[in-house]
Amino acid sequence: MKLLYIPFSLLLVRPALAQPDTAKPASLQEVVVTGQYQAQSLKISVYQIRVVPQARIRLRGASNLQQVLNSEIGFRFSNDNTLGTSDVELMGMGGRNVKILLDGVPLVDRGDTRESLNQVDVNLIERIEIVEGPLSVLYGSDALAGVINVITRKQAAGQFSIRAKAQEETAGSEYYPFSYQGLHQQHVEVTGQYKRWSLAAGGSHYDFNGWGGDQWGRAKSWKPKEQWLGHARLGYETGQFHIYYRLDGLDEAILSKGAIGQTYKALDQRYTTRRYLHQMQSDWSVNERMKLNTILSYTDYSRKTRTTEHDFVANSNQLTSGAGEQDASTVNSELFRATLQNKFSNSFSMQAGFEINREQAGGQRIEGAPVITDYALFVSSEIKPVPAVNIRPGLRFIKNSVYDAPPVVPSINTKISLSKLFDLRMAYAYGFRAPALRELYFNYYDANHNIVGNPHLKAEHSNSYTASLSYTQAGEGAQLFSSTLSAYYNRFRNLINFAVSPSDPQQYTMVNIDQFRTCGVVLENRLKGKNLDATLGVGYLARYNQLAGDAQYKDQSLPRFMWSPEVNTNLAYTFQKAGVQLGLFYKFTGKRPGYQLATTNGQEQVKLTKIDHFHWADLTASKTWFSRYTVSAGIRNLFNIRSINSTAVDNGVAHGTAGPAPVSYGRSGFVSLAFQWIKS
Repeated sequence: MKLLYIPFSLLLVRPALAQPDTAKPASLQEVVVTGQYQAQSLKISVYQIRVVPQARIRLRGASNLQQVLNSEIGFRFSNDNTLGTSDVELMGMGGRNVKILLDGVPLVDRGDTRESLNQVDVNLIERIEIVEGPLSVLYGSDALAGVINVITRKQAAGQFSIRAKAQEETAGSEYYPFSYQGLHQQHVEVTGQYKRWSLAAGGSHYDFNGWGGDQWGRAKSWKPKEQWLGHARLGYETGQFHIYYRLDGLDEAILSKGAIGQTYKALDQRYTTRRYLHQMQSDWSVNERMKLNTILSYTDYSRKTRTTEHDFVANSNQLTSGAGEQDASTVNSELFRATLQNKFSNSFSMQAGFEINREQAGGQRIEGAPVITDYALFVSSEIKPVPAVNIRPGLRFIKNSVYDAPPVVPSINTKISLSKLFDLRMAYAYGFRAPALRELYFNYYDANHNIVGNPHLKAEHSNSYTASLSYTQAGEGAQLFSSTLSAYYNRFRNLINFAVSPSDPQQYTMVNIDQFRTCGVVLENRLKGKNLDATLGVGYLARYNQLAGDAQYKDQSLPRFMWSPEVNTNLAYTFQKAGVQLGLFYKFTGKRPGYQLATTNGQEQVKLTKIDHFHWADLTASKTWFSRYTVSAGIRNLFNIRSINSTAVDNGVAHGTAGPAPVSYGRSGFVSLAFQWIKS
């Protein structure tokens, strides 16, 4: 209860702001686009949307999105040090239930995790918009837990610009300048506009040498990773029509060097990922009331595994022939989406659209060349019977080539302006997630994984209920105080998860779990002044205990939900005269309890497990000279967290075991120099 005292006290102590009727609208005009008919302010949106602004991303000195989101309430990350990848969890649901969008276009992953979240160039991000809860009516499958929409920076009218950045960072105490130990990053981008044409091109390089390992620099705890990220954008616009083509490319290599054996030989594995995302988007304002938006995208994704045995005596390499040691998998995704918005009057607007999504996979460990095609029609409307009430019902009709999709997916969102200060939002959404190609047909074998796809999986379904009450008081200039109390409850059927194969106890497969639930309550506060931008949040989140509903264990009085607390704060303060900005980003992630079956003397018994709590904090500072040069420095992971104790046998992945769960490679420091030149 002490944790709740601080944010509630913020509600009681009103900041020294002007009265609402004297507020300047600019204070509330943080614009969002995810799920909207058109770009609109956060306060007006019928959805409860969380925004991570560019200023916070820049001040954090983040090299990937995990470093941006790890201090947000409701987010948890798990790291697979065997493969050098990570996954995200939102609202108690794993990454396969979170939709990752890049400017509204889904990102493709081959595996079971959302590793694409850390395959986006953070130097291009304008903001991140997070909508918790199903958005299946608008975005279809994979959006049961919510949507993370990464919005990239757009070219300002009549500008030519050059941006460049270099950043050096230690990996724990390991560092060598500009190469070898530590993290080394470089970025450059050029943009320009001539009359109605705009052009942008650039790229980034990320080189991480890994961390830990033996005296020969092998068997590292954190695998070395190198990324090359490139993009190009060509746009054309008139007063009523805007179209652009964009290409985003990724080349990623993760290197795993095995320990040297008694025969002076070692196994080395290299995982190479390449993704090319082509997208063409257009907006046509037919008239003042009607607007047409189209998206056409194609993703070419491949991931290769190459394993060699290095002989240190003969100084030679030889390809191995073990299961899964030489592999190439491909995924091709095509999307066409068109939406038409029409504002019939100030009290009634309507959106209608259709979407075609085709995905094909291939490779040695994928059975055949499977294809899934999804056809959908969707319609929604905004009804305002009175100015203070906005009701948004929606329906999505689906036809899928592989699984039995629900005939219709409904949702309804309501926003009620109780007064100038208070807004109430309530929503119900029926969510679904189609089994992905990787879950249906992908087989994965190596020394640490033994997973078989299941072509008989059913689609996941969910009923989601959310509500939030927001208080917002704006003053003159940039002054703002807001507080939002929100709650959610999700009930899932046929949730897909790992289970021991009935035919082989050493093998895992994908199965449908009868039911699963998550719920939680979150209080978020924000205070924004001339020099200070501060947030403070408290969350109490729960996941369903599946054993509680089993008649065999009812006499043990097992709790139905397993609760875990979270507390976070993001602070940014600007010293105007010195031109220095300081940032502190903190999160407490509470202990997560769990219940699992364990076999003792041949009998199954329920065992209480837990994943320990931990504190995370980053401290940063930046200063700008001559409006063009910015120097940033900071300390990441102030509490020097490397791993946390876990007694759970399965840490969310099929090959997990009890023991320390990796979090980071320890306390590290970074420094960066950024250059920006803009000519209007």
